[in-house]
Amino acid sequence: MAEKASRRIEELEREFVIPLRASQHQPSRRRRAGHALLTVKRFISRHMKGDQEDVWIDPRLNEHIWERGIQKIPRNVRVKAIRFEDGLIEVDLLEGA
Repeated sequence: MAEKASRRIEELEREFVIPLRASQHQPSRRRRAGHALLTVKRFISRHMKGDQEDVWIDPRLNEHIWERGIQKIPRNVRVKAIRFEDGLIEVDLLEGA
């Protein structure tokens, strides 16, 4: 009988462009930045196959989203996501974004 090969979760690094257009139209004007951060967490957890609780957003990315205030968020964000062996996913703003 053939034995199943044990899969080892290794460190995985990817770059994404996350569209935030829905965060401009869905919530009220006073909730756009917070909704954009939730959109980032949902997108990353879906594409990196992890839990939303395990997604850690870098303060630079947070400041980039909040840069022009709560109402005027960027249309999209270029990020780099790294999933570590313990399941933690770190999301950082990509340089030049």
